[in-house]
Amino acid sequence: MHSTKQNLQVLFEDNHIIIVNKRSGDITQGDKTKDTPLSDIVKEYIKEKYNKPGEVFLGVVHRLDRPTSGVIIFARTSKALERLNKMLREKTIHKTYWAVVKKHPKKEKETLTHYLKKNPKNNKSTSYLKEIEGSKKAVLHYQVLKKLDNYLLLEIDLETGRHHQIRAQLSAIGCPIKGDLKYGFDRSNKDGSIHLHARKIKFTHPVSKQEINITANTPKEVIWTACN
Repeated sequence: MHSTKQNLQVLFEDNHIIIVNKRSGDITQGDKTKDTPLSDIVKEYIKEKYNKPGEVFLGVVHRLDRPTSGVIIFARTSKALERLNKMLREKTIHKTYWAVVKKHPKKEKETLTHYLKKNPKNNKSTSYLKEIEGSKKAVLHYQVLKKLDNYLLLEIDLETGRHHQIRAQLSAIGCPIKGDLKYGFDRSNKDGSIHLHARKIKFTHPVSKQEINITANTPKEVIWTACN
């Protein structure tokens, strides 16, 4: 699934940062699949738009899993990259996700705390209730936002950013995300996506210090449309 610049959805841009709405199926950064990563598509967009000769600088601040859609920040300068990385470590970049699940969680809203251990062989994280060797603490807050005909829409605020965190933690409470076979949903989505969308991002601009508050539209798809 290759993107072209025409369908790159830019949500915000200035000299220091560019924020885009990633489509499901796009990879954030190059990997072994050799598919064109989103970072290259954004570079190409900047190069063409601003007539930049030579190599375009673009820093990857954070990633989204390939089947996930939504808001993602890239840095256009090394100064912005350095500061955004620091903000990520200090947890001052606030991300809100939407997830569609089939099963109703026990509570309408709750904080989930697990210890996640990543298995690089199958690229999957397992959730434990107690700390085990090599595990990392994962915390998220969810609330049921909307009840659909056969599904529920959850809104999730992340406190930590672990590998496959939302997917693994929701699966651990018996609520795997729609389409997420890897974490226990019974059927895949036809397009290979999962119903997990990085909906909002809020932070202070690393250079201008203005408050940035961005919402990314959900994919054009029946169930997502019902969520809005």
